[in-house]
Amino acid sequence: MRWEVTNENQLREIAQILHKQLRFPVILFQGEMGAGKTTFIKYLVEAMGGQELVNSPTFSLVNEYETDHGRVFHFDFYRIESEEEAFDMGAEEYFYSGNFCFIEWPERVKNLLPKECHCVSIATENTKRIINLER
Repeated sequence: MRWEVTNENQLREIAQILHKQLRFPVILFQGEMGAGKTTFIKYLVEAMGGQELVNSPTFSLVNEYETDHGRVFHFDFYRIESEEEAFDMGAEEYFYSGNFCFIEWPERVKNLLPKECHCVSIATENTKRIINLER
């Protein structure tokens, strides 16, 4: 699936659509710094019935949110220096727990990820964002 987004209201609408399409609990979010990964995750958590403030777990590495669909773990692996750091914090236990895991910078933990997951890529192009969902 592919969407072109020019404003945050459209991003919120896409999150409403996307959360109903998810077949696997692990969702990878790829895109350059500032592409809108955390903002999109905020709207996705909202679409899932979450009431908590969603912000980037850049320094804590993981944030936890309660939603109508259970717990959501939001990871940001931008600051890790090796997969071993993620392994030592127990990332695999989260990834295989059956809970939703939204992962920013997944390429930094690629050997720890389950085979069945979704990938959301966000690219900026002039004044719009291009969002792609792949299985």
